[in-house]
Amino acid sequence: MYDTIIIGGGPAGVAAGIYAARKKLKTLLITTDFGGQSIVSDDIQNWIGTKSISGFELAKNLEEHLRDQEEVTVKSPEKVLEIKEKGGLFLVTTNKDEYETKTVIITLGGRHRKLEVPGEKEFDGKGVVYCSTCDAPLFAGKAVAVVGGGNAGLEAAQDLVPYASEIYLLTHGSALRGDSVTIEDIKKSNKLKEIIFNAEIIKINGENFVTGLVYKDKKTNQEKEIIIQGVFVEIGAVPNSELVKELVDLNERGQIIINHKTGETSHSGIFAAGDITDVAYQQNNISVGDGVKAALSAYSYLLKRK
Repeated sequence: MYDTIIIGGGPAGVAAGIYAARKKLKTLLITTDFGGQSIVSDDIQNWIGTKSISGFELAKNLEEHLRDQEEVTVKSPEKVLEIKEKGGLFLVTTNKDEYETKTVIITLGGRHRKLEVPGEKEFDGKGVVYCSTCDAPLFAGKAVAVVGGGNAGLEAAQDLVPYASEIYLLTHGSALRGDSVTIEDIKKSNKLKEIIFNAEIIKINGENFVTGLVYKDKKTNQEKEIIIQGVFVEIGAVPNSELVKELVDLNERGQIIINHKTGETSHSGIFAAGDITDVAYQQNNISVGDGVKAALSAYSYLLKRK
């Protein structure tokens, strides 16, 4: 029997694990891998206290710090399949075993949002990609489109500057939403062919590989095609909340609704933190703080139960 089971190995989950250990809670952390969505980042410059670190290094540091906690048992790689309430406790079933716990902390984060247009699925891995850090070198000398006007899209454009011959940046809105510093940096590059605002993606063309992207100008309703060999999709994330959709309240975006002072969900004994929740800003540093809050709140909850 565990005091708490933490599900997820990103910054929120690891922070929760470390603070649960500091409170001497018997803790189990279950995750398929460590690092969260930032594991694909080549250069993270806003991890507080560290000028620059790769996503891979960050994931390694998180895992090492967590495994150094004597009170924490780590099961990885392992995937949670079901969480059920059992006599005021919880039964967590994975692809390998079953575990009982008094509390649960959900930190499953999110996954890349898809365009859901014709051609995206057909050319996935054949010109349609979701990780600029991983795949930018494959597009050396090629014209590419980046779909997304937030930080993810801008950073993808930055990653492509050393490789692509031309970069088109398309956004659904009327302005870029990323950090001003990043916007200024990408605008300085002579590789940036055009920033296309009010663009609704219609379809991705290709034969064996991507050959073009068709979008509609939302102001004129005119459809246009850009001739490119790659499409980098950077339009945000979808919360991985399917596991708990019958247990806790979700908002219209599928995010877990929490008490932002405590990390409590609508279900007594279940807490959540990080990008899976209705947090205002999806940032690693915020996820860490929310993971700490969830662990401390789980500790307080257990004290009250005694």
